[in-house]
Amino acid sequence: MRALVEPSPRPGSELPRSGRNRHVPFTAHLGIRVDSAQDGEARVSMDLAPHLLNNHGAGHGGVLMTLLDIAMANAALSKIDYAREVVTVDMHVGFMAATSGSLVSIGRASGGGRSICFCEAYVEDGEGRRVAQAMGTFRYRDPESK
Repeated sequence: MRALVEPSPRPGSELPRSGRNRHVPFTAHLGIRVDSAQDGEARVSMDLAPHLLNNHGAGHGGVLMTLLDIAMANAALSKIDYAREVVTVDMHVGFMAATSGSLVSIGRASGGGRSICFCEAYVEDGEGRRVAQAMGTFRYRDPESK
């Protein structure tokens, strides 16, 4: 059985917690990849594994919401070249179709200012069908010192 929580990094081998190459344990656990993120647009992808499906055999809504959230967060971060961090303030999601297999989410920063960023994102399946979309608000903050 696979562990649900990744072990803590060993002293001296800590993974980055902020910046472009930061390590997010939950994202890694789900198998979400940040394929690109630049100038307020991000592309993230994942392959739905059997343990990420709902009781109907389709991608679980929470997994799709996470994929949308990660796409928007990376879009917001890329807008400021990962100089700060973001936290999700608000997110509205619409589901259009059940899905399985490979998924891609495109996120875009669509407005905001120095402390808030407004974003939008969508998810497409392997056939290019739009299966979910979202709008979100993200708050910029300084990285924690640790």
